[in-house]
Amino acid sequence: MRKTKTEKKLVDLYDPKYYIPRDLSWLEFNERVLLEGLNPQVPLAERLNFLAITGSNLDEFFKVRVAAARQIAQDKNDANSKAAEDLLEKISKSAHTLVEEQSKGIADALGHLSEIGIRVLRYRDMDRKSKLYLRSHFEKNILPILSSFAVDDLNPMPLWTSLQLIVALYLRVPAHLLQYKDDEPATESRDGYVEKLAFIPVPTQLSRLVVVTETEEQLDFVMLEHLIVNNADLLCPGCEILSHTVFRITRDEDVAIEETPHNYAQQVHQAVQSRKRRDVVRLEMFTRSDKRIRERLMEMMNVTEQEVYESSMPLDVTVLGELARVPRLAPYQYEPWAPVPPADLTDAGDIYERIQQDDVLLFHPYEQFTPVVELLEKAASDPDVMAIKQTLYRTSGNSPIVKALIKAANNGKEVVVLVELRARFDEERNIRWTEQLENAGCHVIYGISGFKTHAKAMLIIRREKGRIQRYVHLSTGNYNDKTAKLYSDIGLMTANREITADVAAFFNLLTGYSECVGWNRLTVEPVLLKRKFIELIEREITVSTPEQPGQIRVKLNSLEDRDVIEALYRASRKGVKIDLNIRGICCLRPGIAGISDNIRVTSIIDRYLEHSRIFYFRNGGDEEVYLASADWMTRNLEHRLEILFPVLSPPQKQRVLHFLDVYFSDNVKARWLDAKGEWKSKMPRNLADRVRAQEVFHLEAVEAQSQPIHPPLRYIPLVKPKEDE
Repeated sequence: MRKTKTEKKLVDLYDPKYYIPRDLSWLEFNERVLLEGLNPQVPLAERLNFLAITGSNLDEFFKVRVAAARQIAQDKNDANSKAAEDLLEKISKSAHTLVEEQSKGIADALGHLSEIGIRVLRYRDMDRKSKLYLRSHFEKNILPILSSFAVDDLNPMPLWTSLQLIVALYLRVPAHLLQYKDDEPATESRDGYVEKLAFIPVPTQLSRLVVVTETEEQLDFVMLEHLIVNNADLLCPGCEILSHTVFRITRDEDVAIEETPHNYAQQVHQAVQSRKRRDVVRLEMFTRSDKRIRERLMEMMNVTEQEVYESSMPLDVTVLGELARVPRLAPYQYEPWAPVPPADLTDAGDIYERIQQDDVLLFHPYEQFTPVVELLEKAASDPDVMAIKQTLYRTSGNSPIVKALIKAANNGKEVVVLVELRARFDEERNIRWTEQLENAGCHVIYGISGFKTHAKAMLIIRREKGRIQRYVHLSTGNYNDKTAKLYSDIGLMTANREITADVAAFFNLLTGYSECVGWNRLTVEPVLLKRKFIELIEREITVSTPEQPGQIRVKLNSLEDRDVIEALYRASRKGVKIDLNIRGICCLRPGIAGISDNIRVTSIIDRYLEHSRIFYFRNGGDEEVYLASADWMTRNLEHRLEILFPVLSPPQKQRVLHFLDVYFSDNVKARWLDAKGEWKSKMPRNLADRVRAQEVFHLEAVEAQSQPIHPPLRYIPLVKPKEDE
């Protein structure tokens, strides 16, 4: 058969032009979060929440991703130094634009708040009575805990905390008030005054929203930092305040943790502490700050103009989350969607018997997370349960999971817990959990050297009728009862012998000098996991025909690994139809002629954080469905222990396929990625044509309460994105 020109043409599918830079893609994701904060169709309190999330996302981005690029850029011996410099310049341009849009969105949201009787006042807009009241409140309740630091005369300078707000004052100080070093007189002006800089850290234990007025009709606040600025004369008597500003810094928190066989927890603790002294990667301050203060801050923090971010709105916009929770804003929040009991456990009776009958699928947060906790609590008290093994990556502050594990150990069960200490920014909390678990008699391990354990697994070993029976829970999300109400994840309870044997082997891999000789149903090891995914994609290429093209449908948090993307490009070139739903980072460019024509990428940002990982392969009609703890990122596929597990039960497989149908039908909250790396949306004018995935799932979960365990599924036709008019 004669080859076409397309087939003859050799194309380098690793060419950078076919890939969107990871960090720029992340900024695009945060832009999509911001768009929810700007969306007038989103309830006002929820807009405030999205604006706050945009800010906290950006904070972490600078602490980690910008910090990592900065480290490379500063190392002139690194071959990637110039590329890192170019990337930092692009990041700065995009991030500054994002901050400007965010500031406008905050101003708009605060304007709408004032229309319903809630105001965040500027000090100059308050009447004399309010100012007198606030000054009295300041003297009694705030002034006693404040400290003013004479920056120019302190050696060494205090260590300013990352992300803490600080008031900066430019003062005229009488020369006789200064402390002289080595009896050397300070340089005085002709009138006996010296200009000095002073800092006042804003206390973090106080609410930043200080009530000014509260009546049935009106609720007025002033920001704590503004209250401090306008009453700072009480902290600096005898000095004249020439100018002031509020600022905060973001430090490099991309700290490598050395892995040593002894005192590993101590190594993690030291690494966490070292973050407090690392370089500043961002300086935020008010717009129109005094030039003298601005220049001094840039010099002290050793930052460039590119690393300075100015805003006319309050710094640290996470305060908007606090504002969104004001009781008066309850009517302006999303209508509550209470999680319902899982459909698979309706009238289930004994949980062990139910799991043995068929696998149980849990779809959070539409369905309750409580069955997971209850299963563990039941096992902790069950005299027939011999051992419990569990992984913990991120868990809540008052975790019922940890309490149940401690209870199990106190009841004489063999309890093994893997606590991943390196879960970024949760290290200190996880160290505290390890101490409590160890004190209760649990066997606590920290994982395998060289790999972060990101897998989500629980194994219960029970004696039944003289033999050993295993029960397993696997999940796409963490064992965290708090985030299970906010994150969309899928969990699976099973007694399948092959899967439970694999999970037992997985824990043996973690706890001893064990080498897995093969897995029955799971894929765990990093090298095998990446190979498995690429083999599944290549199999789809092999079985695909013009009459029956292959199909791949995937839902992920992030897609970044270039080997996987290259395999997807090859599949597209062979006619495989590929649908990708990617919440965050997506480095693949869909819709490139001859490269990715058959790939469609969507993203959903809505009231719940989309967190599940689902993989579907048509496989010539012999369909396969998988769930996983892993995204298609190099860190997941090469540097972490993850679990990819199949959905084997036919009813459960159909449920997951239905989930994918709904996700790819969303035309209300979904956006589509084009070949230029731009995200587009187009909501149908006709209400009857609108599909909002999370709303569909909520309604179906509620309806399922009055239906059989496996209700008939309602399939929704796919909706293609419409061109902008």
